[in-house]
Amino acid sequence: MEGLLAGIQAEVRKGNYRFTLHAGDKMTERHISAHEVREAILSNNAEIIEDYPEDTRGPSCLILGMTSNGQPLHVQCSYPPNIAIITAYEPEPTEWLDLRTRKGRRQ
Repeated sequence: MEGLLAGIQAEVRKGNYRFTLHAGDKMTERHISAHEVREAILSNNAEIIEDYPEDTRGPSCLILGMTSNGQPLHVQCSYPPNIAIITAYEPEPTEWLDLRTRKGRRQ
């Protein structure tokens, strides 16, 4: 997973990514900026917490990262080289045991 994350981060650093219409709508609704999404993906402690290689819409993964003000964000994006930000949100404590594990999901 480290290689996948490194590939995503490399493309984001170069500006080679886009936001889907869904991501833009949800980010507006949730008051999350494009800058915050970029910060979360590029944060030093960013990690892939879920991987969806067989997704019918194409392989993607869920990244946990932090903004510069310490706000955790989950960002779902497609695999490199064509990075599409699919959605971004602040993890809800009612849905997550911690920032990495969904409630009700077997380990």
